[in-house]
Amino acid sequence: MACPICGKPTRPEWRPFCSKRCADLDLSRWLGEDYRIPAAGEDEPDDDAPAPPDGEDEP
Repeated sequence: MACPICGKPTRPEWRPFCSKRCADLDLSRWLGEDYRIPAAGEDEPDDDAPAPPDGEDEP
C-alpha cells in the first residue's frame, strides 16, 4: 500500500502513511479545512464556472 500523501510504501507504525511527517501533513489539511465533506443539500463549488467580470454581479 502506498502513502496517500507522498506515494512511498507505508510503515506499520504510521499506517496508512509512511512517516509521522505525512501523518501530520494529513492532519494539518483536515484542521485547515482543505478536506471538506459537503453538508446535505449544499452545492459543491463549480471550479469550472467562469467568474463574473469585475464590478458585475451574477444574474
